Amino acid sequence: MSSPSSPSTRRQFLGGILATSALTAIGRAATPGYVIGCYTRPWAEFEPLVALDEIAAAGYKHAGLMTAKGGTIVTATAPAEKVAGLAAEAKARGLAIASIWGGDFLVPKSPGESVARLKTLVDHCVLCGCPSLLLGGTGKPELVGPYYDTVKACCDYAAGKRVGFVVKPHGGTNSTGPECRKLIESVGHRNFGLWYDPGNIFYYSDGKRDPVDDAATVDGLVAGMSIKDFRAPKEVMVTPGTGLVNFPKVLSRLRQGGFRNGPLIVECTARGDRATVTAEARRAREYLESIVR
Repeated sequence: MSSPSSPSTRRQFLGGILATSALTAIGRAATPGYVIGCYTRPWAEFEPLVALDEIAAAGYKHAGLMTAKGGTIVTATAPAEKVAGLAAEAKARGLAIASIWGGDFLVPKSPGESVARLKTLVDHCVLCGCPSLLLGGTGKPELVGPYYDTVKACCDYAAGKRVGFVVKPHGGTNSTGPECRKLIESVGHRNFGLWYDPGNIFYYSDGKRDPVDDAATVDGLVAGMSIKDFRAPKEVMVTPGTGLVNFPKVLSRLRQGGFRNGPLIVECTARGDRATVTAEARRAREYLESIVR
């Protein structure tokens, strides 16, 4: 048995503290089991309200605001009235907003403005009753310091609003589990965790890094998950369960590392017209329900 002072045990202990706190903000502690939802991204060719219509039609009770026609739905420059209106539209469809993708907030060489923009995104989450702000990191090594300094500067503010920060594997400097762990631990705040994305593990390694193996590197960090599949050579618009990601094995390994309940939000499905995409989203929901029972 490792002693409490061993490097591996200290790392697992720190990861556990970070994940537990971020997860409390996201609401996992009070809700047993996984929460299955769907992002707006599969209906990217349509207006946001159409995406919300179809998420509800596909049988989901939780939605994630990501992209739709016109780009990122919730941004730091979006008027509060617009965001509040979206929240009301989701509620009218019986949908709770489980995750918001905030896009870019960093203003190079302007730390104060960067902090203000990220805090605005937190406020947008509050307007939506959303407990989780999803971050994409930066692909530019020279911006890693300013980016995560901004995250660290806003962690207490977000925690006070009961909004958890999470970063996902998204290429560049955060393409793999170990890279994400390094960044999360560099911030070292209880309100910053990982949103795992198995499809991106494959995508950014050109299919060479299996997320089943990568999942072993993120013990204690995972607060939620983008349900994204992959098909070679570089395709993620794939309905979960039909590509190369072995979701049962990935989830099994993540459970072993402490991710036993929390959000599972479908990010991508196969492309098609409106009805086809909705049918694929329903298929993804049914698949997830079958593997988490």
